[in-house]
Amino acid sequence: MILILGGTTEGRAAVRVADEAGAPYYYSTKSDSQSVECAHGIRLSGAMNIAEMAACCRDLGIRLLIDAAHPFAQVLHQTIAEVSERLQIPVIRYERRYPPRDKDLIWCDSYADAILRMERAGIERLLALSGVNTLAPLRPFWEKHTCWFRILDRSESLLSAKRQGFPEDRLAFFREGGDESLLLSQLHPDAILTKESGFSGFFQEKVDAARRFGIPVFVIKRPSLSPTFYRIYGEEGLRKQIERLLPDFFPLKSGYTTGTCATAAAKAALKALLSGEIQQESQITLPSGEPITLPVSETRWDEEAATCVVIKESGDDPDVTNHCPVTVTIQLSRDQEAKTPEEQILFKAGEGVGTVTLPGLGLEVGEPAINLTPRKMIRQELLPLLPASDTIANVTISVPNGEELAKRTFNPKLGIVGGISIIGTSGIVRPFSSEAFIASIRKEANVAKAIGCETLVINSGAKSERHLKRRYSSLPPQSFVHYGNFIGETLKIADDLGFRNVILGIMIGKAVKLAEGFLDTHSKKVVMNKDFLADLAQSAGCGKEAITAIRGITLARELWGKLSETEQTLFFPALLRACLTHCSPLFPHGELTLALITEEGEIRYQAGNGKSS
Repeated sequence: MILILGGTTEGRAAVRVADEAGAPYYYSTKSDSQSVECAHGIRLSGAMNIAEMAACCRDLGIRLLIDAAHPFAQVLHQTIAEVSERLQIPVIRYERRYPPRDKDLIWCDSYADAILRMERAGIERLLALSGVNTLAPLRPFWEKHTCWFRILDRSESLLSAKRQGFPEDRLAFFREGGDESLLLSQLHPDAILTKESGFSGFFQEKVDAARRFGIPVFVIKRPSLSPTFYRIYGEEGLRKQIERLLPDFFPLKSGYTTGTCATAAAKAALKALLSGEIQQESQITLPSGEPITLPVSETRWDEEAATCVVIKESGDDPDVTNHCPVTVTIQLSRDQEAKTPEEQILFKAGEGVGTVTLPGLGLEVGEPAINLTPRKMIRQELLPLLPASDTIANVTISVPNGEELAKRTFNPKLGIVGGISIIGTSGIVRPFSSEAFIASIRKEANVAKAIGCETLVINSGAKSERHLKRRYSSLPPQSFVHYGNFIGETLKIADDLGFRNVILGIMIGKAVKLAEGFLDTHSKKVVMNKDFLADLAQSAGCGKEAITAIRGITLARELWGKLSETEQTLFFPALLRACLTHCSPLFPHGELTLALITEEGEIRYQAGNGKSS
């Protein structure tokens, strides 16, 4: 069993990761006022001392602690460390990411040090952006000088300030997304004081605002943590550490994409070429901004090139490249002419990596089948390491036996010949247990029903949800539920729970599969059927040009560009009606609306109750 502690941004992220397991866990916050949405978490509230936390861990059978508390929650960090040592329970620290310590800022070791430095600097008017808990340690300063404190807009924060005798008219309230510049222009302080709270604590925004007004920034350094904690910096790192420390928690283990492995191997190869040293590991940054480290299994040199190998680990995802060596060779050349970043990093398909032969994949015909996100990741890692602006890095990516493996993928149908693709958008392979995912859907729908929602807005993921939330902004967040690929199961759940209305948001890639009757739209189970789409277009009254265009597409999203406006008004409503035919029997007692979302996020076509618009 896992116990997550902390009501921070990181705490909510830890909950999201734990919910993916579809298994129970505990989540503890200091008070009930901190908003947490848990699908499978059991909520605890109230501060615990060492004895209380130790007893809690013993009683609940806790085998792993996740410290996701604020970096300045020193007492809690110390309590967790002591309990960990007593009970021999490992601790994962969900750490924030911090910018480098800027020398222009005034770094203070403690609140007493900050007071001393501010007195020496002659600060008379101070805006403290450090929260209500810093009123006590800063009392010697605010009792003698004009100070304003910004605190959370919570009743307990206001009560705490009153108890300490701080003037209520000198309080300002924090609102996420608020601009410190407005406060600075109103108050005209001599300086601001803040804590080293990291990017998620809006640290940089505070510093930037102060610089615009030309006033100094005093910063309290974050306290140190126990060296026994396993530090991670994002959701992917948290999941991997949980999988390592508590292997039975997730029913399926995650892995890394070929793009991530190629990026790690490329960075290692360039470092090996420049340093002449064998590389044991490679730290790279995922598209989310999270740093991760992958092991490097082999380093070798050949004349003026270096090669590194990273073994692809797909976790429990049934990926054909699992355990395959992803090999990257780097060779440098020079070109005196000014080069763009795209021109400085040149990609080549080595053994087992395919070549693009059809349009529609976002790559030019004849290019190596190395997708855009991996290319961007590799450029971001290599460019800062290049010794000069006229240096060219020639990057050859190989996957031995890739040509044979590609026969077991959809690559031949997509016009990729000679091998596999180097792919990945998030950098992570996230296998989901169908049972766990469907259980999560039911739990989220139950929550929505319990708070009185009559409308459920179901969508495939974060991208489509973002667009739907703009359209249906009056609905509470709990009304929005991800169906992933399980459209049929989600509709059955909505019907079981008695929702009056369901709005099903769908993008074209899933819509073309759903229209043919596939209620589970996972790409490993079903691929777009162009013959079906051509027949649908013909029955909808589209002309020969449209049908020819449909037969020539590689990806479903090309339909938006290949069909004229007139043909779109015929084809897309027909597509939605076909989807509705398969969905309606699963939600027979309520009103069902299907919303087709464009790549730009526009809901251009809808269908419901047999009508389309």
